[in-house]
Amino acid sequence: MKDQKYPRKEKLKQKREIDLLFAKGKWNSCGSLRIIYIDLEKRPQENFELSLQKVGVSVSKRNFKKAVDRNRIKRLLRECYRLNKDIFTSKFGTRSLSMLFWTSKNYPKNYAEVESEFLKLCESKK
Repeated sequence: MKDQKYPRKEKLKQKREIDLLFAKGKWNSCGSLRIIYIDLEKRPQENFELSLQKVGVSVSKRNFKKAVDRNRIKRLLRECYRLNKDIFTSKFGTRSLSMLFWTSKNYPKNYAEVESEFLKLCESKK
């Protein structure tokens, strides 16, 4: 059975990691999703070790004024990552930092819409 957990050690929380991601990461967009990522296996950084991948999610306050809406979209994005972790890992690397952004102003209708955007994003990675 594949690992379908999203433990605390896989969550992108540290300021140092987020700063590195924004300074040296690559951007990729597909539909309503955007990702910034850096694969530390292919591009090792000095004084920075990572034993596994870390993923964070973010939703703009500009597009969704209510915290309830932002939190719902973030929950859906984390669930997509959790259930499709093997696909994500094969595309973005096992030792990577990534952050997902929901860029559309339209509220997603359901989980299936978010998952299809997530899978398109994973497939669009070269």
